[in-house]
Amino acid sequence: MTDKPDAVVTPLRAKIACPECGKASARDSYPFCSPRCKAVDLNRWLSGSYAIPVRDDEDEDSAGNGEAGEQH
Repeated sequence: MTDKPDAVVTPLRAKIACPECGKASARDSYPFCSPRCKAVDLNRWLSGSYAIPVRDDEDEDSAGNGEAGEQH
């Protein structure tokens, strides 16, 4: 193995745009650009700002299936 001073190191991950602000991502807080953007995103998850949409008919189907399988 030869150590060339001008050898180019290929990064493990390509830099992508930060999901919060759009700047280039940083290695220590990937895929975010900074610890601040990472914390903002975490706060949104923990506060319930991000949610998976649910259709009303899915709620009714799951409630009906649970009652049909019960035995008294």
